[in-house]
Amino acid sequence: MKRRTLAALSLALAALPLAGLAQSWPTKPVKLIVPYAAGGLPDSVARIVAQKLTERMGQSVVVDNKAGGNGVVAYQNLLSGPNDSHAFIVSDGSMLSITPLLNKSASYTVGRDLLPVSLIARSPLFLVAHPKTGVKSLKDFVDKAKAGPGNYTYGSSGIGSTHHLTMEALKADLKLDIRHVPFRGSGQSVPALLGGQVDFLFAALPSMVGFVKSGQVVLVGSNDSKRSPQVPEVPAIAELIPGFDFSVTIGALARAGTSPEAIKRLADDIAWAVQQPDVIEKFTAAGIMGVGGNPDSYRREIDRENQAMAKAGKEADLKAE
Repeated sequence: MKRRTLAALSLALAALPLAGLAQSWPTKPVKLIVPYAAGGLPDSVARIVAQKLTERMGQSVVVDNKAGGNGVVAYQNLLSGPNDSHAFIVSDGSMLSITPLLNKSASYTVGRDLLPVSLIARSPLFLVAHPKTGVKSLKDFVDKAKAGPGNYTYGSSGIGSTHHLTMEALKADLKLDIRHVPFRGSGQSVPALLGGQVDFLFAALPSMVGFVKSGQVVLVGSNDSKRSPQVPEVPAIAELIPGFDFSVTIGALARAGTSPEAIKRLADDIAWAVQQPDVIEKFTAAGIMGVGGNPDSYRREIDRENQAMAKAGKEADLKAE
């Protein structure tokens, strides 16, 4: 009898770790909702990381594109699903910093409705000049703009885009007068720069590298807080304006009520994923720098970016509709 009792107890104890694993997060596929169409920067980051997370978690991690309202549709989609800690948003910071400046229906608040999980990556934009301007450096850009107020133009991906607000912040800090020409996305603004329709532009490095090598454009500076390791010879604008940082950030966010276990596990696994050699290789090719980190550090980054964008939005006279 004693032997049978001990045997049964041993089997029960041996099963406890397995039961604990069976109940741990995730217990089903994880969904990453991207508030833009496939092919953009947040989508690329989400898909690269999702592949590694699938390997790490033993559950499928899928990307679901829900474009519309610059993040509002994605947020509504997140809320419409079950609150079971298996759905998250992966977005650039503009959903949190710029969309509320333009869209009155963006009533969500970080900390109340959306919870920071992890800052996944950063991707700087570069100030690019057309050769006809004669600008070959950041100093040239400032000197020529100050010497000819109103004589130069810059293109952007649209009113309220990071490209637009970065330049407006730069203009305000240096008291420059450069006229804005908005376009519908980089697919229009980049050709406009190449064709000499505008003089300057902020753009992602991968879209410019070939044109830089052929001499069609000149890299002047980056909007990150430090120089990019991909082009270390190009200065960060922060070297001229201390604290200047408008680099595009991409992070993961959870809806209110998501379990702390799920948030910590996802943050830890993202930090692991962005350090894997194949992820670093893919990120580097796309002009992306992996970050990783915990919810607290991401919350501080969100607060910093929101303040910077709110100030730039005021300079640009943005109004919510």
